[in-house]
Amino acid sequence: MPKKIRTFLNEHKINYELIYHPRVYTAQETAARTHTKGKEFAKTVILLVDGKYCMMVLPAIYSLDLTKVRKALKAKRVNLASEEEMESICPDCEVGAMPPFGPLYELPVYIDRHLTEDQMITFNAGSHEHAIRMFYKDFEKLVKPQIVDIAGEHVS
Repeated sequence: MPKKIRTFLNEHKINYELIYHPRVYTAQETAARTHTKGKEFAKTVILLVDGKYCMMVLPAIYSLDLTKVRKALKAKRVNLASEEEMESICPDCEVGAMPPFGPLYELPVYIDRHLTEDQMITFNAGSHEHAIRMFYKDFEKLVKPQIVDIAGEHVS
């Protein structure tokens, strides 16, 4: 886990569990390796919305519905960030393993309503070999995400 993330959590006195797992590259594989239900494992997607970056956070078992994102954010243009853009935004994290800590990267965070229904939330910790598990109420207090309906179809 990058030092920047550890410092962020410790400075805010957040209790969390750091979980090591074999290297995997998809949210569903990480959920399985961390013994987390796919609906409780959060994947982070960085978008460019009307020229500004933001983080979308949704359960691993769903795809991101860009039409719902446009509607929820009242946006004209919505694009996925490129790998180069992700590296620039979160230089301390492996691409595709960014934690949903928008305030740490000066990004607004939008979380799908499904993730607010569980007591715990688990997500990548900046690498493809580590995950963080914490109470959702602590995550909400730390990140202050806006709750939206952005989940699309189930991913198999």
